[in-house]
Amino acid sequence: MKALFIQKPGEIAVGSTAAPAPKPGEVLLRVRMIGLCGSDLNTFRGKNPMVSFPRIPGHEIAATVEEVKDSGSTLKPGMTVTLSPYTSCGLCASCKRGRFNACKSNQTLGVQRDGALTDFISVPTPKIFVAEGLNLEELCIVEPLTVGFHAIARGRVTEKDSVAIFGCGAIGLGAVAASAFRNAQTIAIDVDDAKLQIAREAGATHTINDRTEPLHEKLQELTGGLGPDVVIEAVGIPATYTAAVEEVAFTGRVVYIGYAKDVVTYETRLFVQKELDILGSRNASPEDFAEVIRMLQQHRFPVKSAITRVVPFDDAPAAFADWSSNPAVVSKIMVRVN
Repeated sequence: MKALFIQKPGEIAVGSTAAPAPKPGEVLLRVRMIGLCGSDLNTFRGKNPMVSFPRIPGHEIAATVEEVKDSGSTLKPGMTVTLSPYTSCGLCASCKRGRFNACKSNQTLGVQRDGALTDFISVPTPKIFVAEGLNLEELCIVEPLTVGFHAIARGRVTEKDSVAIFGCGAIGLGAVAASAFRNAQTIAIDVDDAKLQIAREAGATHTINDRTEPLHEKLQELTGGLGPDVVIEAVGIPATYTAAVEEVAFTGRVVYIGYAKDVVTYETRLFVQKELDILGSRNASPEDFAEVIRMLQQHRFPVKSAITRVVPFDDAPAAFADWSSNPAVVSKIMVRVN
């Protein structure tokens, strides 16, 4: 069967690999469409430290059930599904606390193990989610949205909160949509007006371009001088890491999703003086998947606006190269597989 291989940084090609045979408790899926994310681009560029080569990318998945090797499953051939791309060991501290999304030994499809940019994959039944009424593009966008939804859950966001989200890429848009889905005052922050427009379509009640507008003054104005109750950081640079702590309200919550690649220097006085809850957010839980699916079934996310383009499988290598040369113009690329 065909597969897309990133052979080494900057080198990508369509090749072939053996078809999987489902084991007991697994389901064979025909891959229909794959969404590409920033981690896939970083793999192509050789900037993902968790990846070894060669690697088949792809973990944002729309697929059709081909064969079910699980007698207790209600899945049937022909069902269109999506899935969680993570693993969990069951033995580490996170798993023992039931927080399997933060497993110390997690292996994400397309990152620590080969992904789904191929004809067929076989996965354990509990990883699969049926989402009635969703089309292929909607199914592909479920997983990236769950990461932002998990951050909003970590921040304990309710309709009483004001929430500021730094970054309106795919992950940040998930946080915007999740905050809006919980009826919170939702403030989207970015330097790109096009991304801010999508954030408004996703439910942001206010937007701030912090390249052209005074961030602190705008946040104070929108929150009655208090600052946001919750700040979500989905950029991953020192400036937004520190701004999150500076701008959040006293006794507020800060949730970090983005990885800052450079050292971050803090005025730690604010941690104590404001008595902040500072939280990390990693991957997503089954509850996040279910919530995203409900939101998409209610047509409350601008899926079409969030997709830059859909390409056929054979054009995926060129799409990676184009994306790498001009990443700012891409929100989401999807690859039609079957």
